[in-house]
Amino acid sequence: MTKIARPRRSALYMPGSNARALDKGRSLPVDVIILDLEDSVAPDAKDVARAQTVKAVRAGGYGRRELLVRVNGLNTPWGQADLMALATSGADAVLLPKVESAAAVHQAAAALAAAGAPESLAVWCMMETPRGMLRAAEIADAGPRLGGLVMGTSDLAKDLHAAHTRDRLPMITALGLCLLAARAAGVAILDGVHLDLDDETGFADICRQGAELGFDGKTLIHPKQIGPANRAFAPSAAEVAWSRRIIAAHAEAARAGKGVVLVDGKLIENLHVEAARRLVDLADAVAAMEAESPGIQA
Repeated sequence: MTKIARPRRSALYMPGSNARALDKGRSLPVDVIILDLEDSVAPDAKDVARAQTVKAVRAGGYGRRELLVRVNGLNTPWGQADLMALATSGADAVLLPKVESAAAVHQAAAALAAAGAPESLAVWCMMETPRGMLRAAEIADAGPRLGGLVMGTSDLAKDLHAAHTRDRLPMITALGLCLLAARAAGVAILDGVHLDLDDETGFADICRQGAELGFDGKTLIHPKQIGPANRAFAPSAAEVAWSRRIIAAHAEAARAGKGVVLVDGKLIENLHVEAARRLVDLADAVAAMEAESPGIQA
């Protein structure tokens, strides 16, 4: 599967059991919507949530927003039915909870293929257990359907007996392992949620930390968090302007047979140009998303 570069600055969890939320997602300024059939849905509402989630996905209207559906584990009474229902729904990906091995990805991929899923339907993995951290590399390399990793920092902190601190030092090793695995495999990776909705300063700090570490975006639990996440994980106007300058300067140097060039006293070589192109591509993708859906701006 070709890994498509697209904005993933903000990824909002929305319960599949809430029909109003499914509809509201069509107008929120969010890059990714994670329709949840797992943690946020009570056991007696699982079947209804699955049915109305599939109906909402098939109905469309979400524009360029990426649609992931978090399914129940395959070791539960609902997981297999979730995959079968979503295989041809038109969702962009299914998100597997508590993945701890490549075998779990292979099992899900086989079930999706058997149910007629197109090759474009990706499998994403929740990384939220100590064993998952230790096997991050094999999970990220689990096969062509693997599209991305999502940090489940709340469950991880519980299992680690760790504190949720603002600097997240207790989880920095786990975050780093998953980032290394994702980048080595060439797949996306999203940071975990921030549970204190009143802690706006702390949320902004953690978004900034996540962007500095290298995450593609932040998973969210409330629409009020979308704007800060979009700002933190988007290239700034100054960064885009600088990137375009060094791309142009390097191209001119290359035409003259030079491999490096100085821009404002800074040595620019190919590795800087590659990073600049990635940043410009992201900025262009964000602009295209906002142009198609004006409400996506935040």
